[in-house]
Amino acid sequence: MKNTRDLDPSASPLDYYGAELRRLREAAGLSQRQLGDIIFCTGSLIGQIETAHKVPTRPFSEAVDAALGTGGTFTRLLPLVLKSQLPPWFQPYAEMEQRASYISTFQTQLVHGLLQTEPYARAVLGAMNKDNLDPHVAARMERQSVLKREHPPLVWVVLSEAVLYGEIGGRKVMREQLAHLLSFQNEQWVQVQILPFTAGAHAGLPGSFTVLRFDGGEPDIAYTEGYESGHPTANPHEVKSRSLRYDHLQAAALSVEDSAAMIARVMEERYGEQPEPDGRTLA
Repeated sequence: MKNTRDLDPSASPLDYYGAELRRLREAAGLSQRQLGDIIFCTGSLIGQIETAHKVPTRPFSEAVDAALGTGGTFTRLLPLVLKSQLPPWFQPYAEMEQRASYISTFQTQLVHGLLQTEPYARAVLGAMNKDNLDPHVAARMERQSVLKREHPPLVWVVLSEAVLYGEIGGRKVMREQLAHLLSFQNEQWVQVQILPFTAGAHAGLPGSFTVLRFDGGEPDIAYTEGYESGHPTANPHEVKSRSLRYDHLQAAALSVEDSAAMIARVMEERYGEQPEPDGRTLA
C-alpha cells in the first residue's frame, strides 16, 4: 500500500488531494480516527483517501472543509480529482462541455450524460465492467454541476424514442430516469424533445452527436463518440453540417410539451407498477 510519506502530490490530482488532506489534518492535530469521528466516517476511509487509494466524494469534501476550516479547499479540488477519473480520451470533451454556453445533442440509444440519474449512469458504465465503478459514476455526476452554476449553458437534447424503451438498469431505474427527464419541464435552460419512431428516415440516422457553442469567440465544436474514442472537430464545414442536421432533427421531433407527454406515458405504461398473477404489485 502506498505510504503517505511517499505520496507524490504532483503525480495526479488525486495524489495532491490526499497529500493536502494529510497535511491539513496533521496541522489540526487530529488522527485519522479523530477526523473520521468528526465527519462521521471511519479512520480507515480517511487513510484510503490520504494514500490515493479511494476517490473522495462531494459530501466528504464539504465535511472535511467544515471540520478543518479550510475555506472550501477540498470542495474546489474535487472537480479536478473527478475529472482525472474520466477516460483520457474523454477529458478534452469534458473540459469543453464545462465552458460551453450552448450544448445541443442528439442521442440514439442513451440519455445524455448531463441528464442521467446516478443509478442509470451506474448501469451504463457497468455494462462491461463493474469493477471500481464508484469513481467513474462520481465523475459523471460531477459533470452535471455545470447545470447548477449561476449562468448555466442552454442544453437542448433530442432523444430517439428508442431511448425511452431501452431498459437500462431495470424497470425501477428507468422509471426514475424518465421522471428525472420530466423534472426539467420548468427549467428554462434544459429542453428535451423526443424524435418519434414515426419520423421515419431522419437526419440523425448516422448516429449520435453533439454541437458545443461558446461565448468569447471560441470556435464551435462538433463532437461524435466511438468505442473508447472521442472525435471533436472545429472544422467549419463539419460543424455547419452537424448544425444543419440538428435543425432538421428539432423540426422532426415532437414539441417539448408533446415530448413530455410521451415520456410520462411510457413511464407509466412500460415502467409503472404492474400486478403479478397473485395480486402483488411489481415496482
